[in-house]
Amino acid sequence: MANIVVIDDEAGIRRVTSRTLEIAGHHVVAFADGRAGLDHIAREVPDLLITDIFMPEMEGLETIMRVRAIDANLPIIAMSGISIEGSDYLRIAEKFGAVATLKKPFRAAELIGLVAQLLARTST
Repeated sequence: MANIVVIDDEAGIRRVTSRTLEIAGHHVVAFADGRAGLDHIAREVPDLLITDIFMPEMEGLETIMRVRAIDANLPIIAMSGISIEGSDYLRIAEKFGAVATLKKPFRAAELIGLVAQLLARTST
């Protein structure tokens, strides 16, 4: 069981992502914006972070950068459903420090598989 932080401003995505991970046996703490998630991570570093890119208060790219200052090795998954022609924000998130990305909408099996893969890397 891993401790996972999920940050997404969309309540439905936050709920489904959290529940999917809980069913897979993980402990999940979820937040609606990067600032709240970052405050939590500053107090208690999780085993993995999943963050949306476009959010109010503090968007995902800034969240990733700030989390990297707290823990340079924390596995971070960036996710987004927004696509703007000429800009690939998921690739940009990788440049900011995300180790993996998910394009919304994603399947539960895709999420669980990616999380398992990243957690396996950190446990070795």
